[in-house]
Amino acid sequence: MSRLFRAMVLMVFVAGCGERQFAAPRELDNACSIVAQHPEYLRAFRATERKWGVPVAVLMAMIYQESKFVGNARTPHQYALGVIPIGRQSSAYGYSQALDGTWAEYLSETGNRRARRDDIGDATDFMGWYMTKTVAETGVALNDARNQYLAYHEGRQGYLRRSYDSKGWLLRIAGEIESRAVMYDAQLRSCRRI
Repeated sequence: MSRLFRAMVLMVFVAGCGERQFAAPRELDNACSIVAQHPEYLRAFRATERKWGVPVAVLMAMIYQESKFVGNARTPHQYALGVIPIGRQSSAYGYSQALDGTWAEYLSETGNRRARRDDIGDATDFMGWYMTKTVAETGVALNDARNQYLAYHEGRQGYLRRSYDSKGWLLRIAGEIESRAVMYDAQLRSCRRI
């Protein structure tokens, strides 16, 4: 019996090693707490800042809005007649809520075939790639969290057509992201993380 018990314990241990933790950080309004709980986040943010030039606080504010730092975040299911599930609202997944098509474009252009949307380093690299393309196509600066978010949400062509003008809720959220980026930046400076 003890042999069977040991084998079961070993199986549970091995199974647990492959499991990824996707729980959100405890204090989402405290950038210092977020990076203290998840040092891998700060490493990913800094790597993206070095590679693409996107400020850490802007990345953090956008990831907060997109997934609340939950790596396996998905859009809600849609229901027919209020009870029959008919699929998700979109293919958005992961920290960055990247859509399948845009993610495929990123993989193709960067050659990063092993990238995963539920990996913080890959998700922030994707966001840096996307935001850099936004600068090239729209002229929106990398540190302009509000307009970068509008272009991220609406797509670059939608941004150029100003499709967000009729969406008061989106303009409000973009303003909140701008404020959050300023708050995160001040917090990271106060705890000397930037």
